[in-house]
Amino acid sequence: MDKFSSHTVDLKGQKTLYYEAGSSSGTPLIFIHGWPGIAETWKHQLSRFNTDKYRVLAPDMRGYGGSSSPADKRAYSLETLVAELVELTEKLALKKAIWIAHDWGCGVVSALAAHHPELCMGIAFLSVPYRTLELGVEHLIGLVNRDLYPAAENPYGQWSYQRFYEQDPEFCIQYLSADMEKIIKLVYLKGDASLYGKPARQSRVLEDRGWFGGNLELAPEVPLAATVLDEGLFENLVSSLRKHSFFPPTAYYLNHDVNEEFAKTEKNGGVLDFPVLFIDTKYDNVCTITTTPKMAEGQEELCKDLTQATVDAGHWAVLERAGEVNEALEGWLNSKF
Repeated sequence: MDKFSSHTVDLKGQKTLYYEAGSSSGTPLIFIHGWPGIAETWKHQLSRFNTDKYRVLAPDMRGYGGSSSPADKRAYSLETLVAELVELTEKLALKKAIWIAHDWGCGVVSALAAHHPELCMGIAFLSVPYRTLELGVEHLIGLVNRDLYPAAENPYGQWSYQRFYEQDPEFCIQYLSADMEKIIKLVYLKGDASLYGKPARQSRVLEDRGWFGGNLELAPEVPLAATVLDEGLFENLVSSLRKHSFFPPTAYYLNHDVNEEFAKTEKNGGVLDFPVLFIDTKYDNVCTITTTPKMAEGQEELCKDLTQATVDAGHWAVLERAGEVNEALEGWLNSKF
């Protein structure tokens, strides 16, 4: 990240660190990371689009990296996070931007687009489609593929882990904080094609009272080479979690109730008239629309200029298949803007 200038800005009374590169007069591209990431997880995309054509921006989201981490779970609601991004555009004197999001970043940017479409030239979502996460966990459960997750056996489908966050957040925070190096390696594993079409391990978390039966010692030791991380990014992700703890990442999952209410105040019934790109990650067996087709229905109905692509990778395609992701982004940007 030494290729990019770093800045801090006060947003809603909290500090946000962001990186910037490219041309100040270029088309703004704002990259929003998800759980449990930092802006640096976009480094391959930031480098690719660091040209005179674009103004490239990437914040550490609230609770991560160089940004603030409030102790109130409501500080991580979508209403609060969207207001923060709105203020970011004001502080940076941006009238519109192209937003590029992954994981929980998709939930935040989806809510931003639905409530403030005037700030969006276009949006690219990776892994998590529009009209899913931002509407709350009850909505997600309604999208479950019941052929893969029969209701009688697994009522929450692949979203069992999100239910567990809600039911026992203190355990989740303690469990995930017990060995942050091990957890980061387990989280950032490469995609596994052999698991395609099979139930996600996340679907057993509530029933098992935690990942690996609630005992991290039962989890396998993972070499860094089995992950999508290099040594530097691994160390910076662990450093971020040590600084802030696992409370902020967990808090993103503790606002489904208020997020569901916030969604009721969106504009235009959630219809998006500007260009939208969705990049599906095929071997992400939680979110891929190839095995959970209902995940795609909302965006197909409400995104009036939708482009879709698929990358044969796991959830972390921005790192695992950076070249393919960059090509999909660049092709869409060139064709639409």
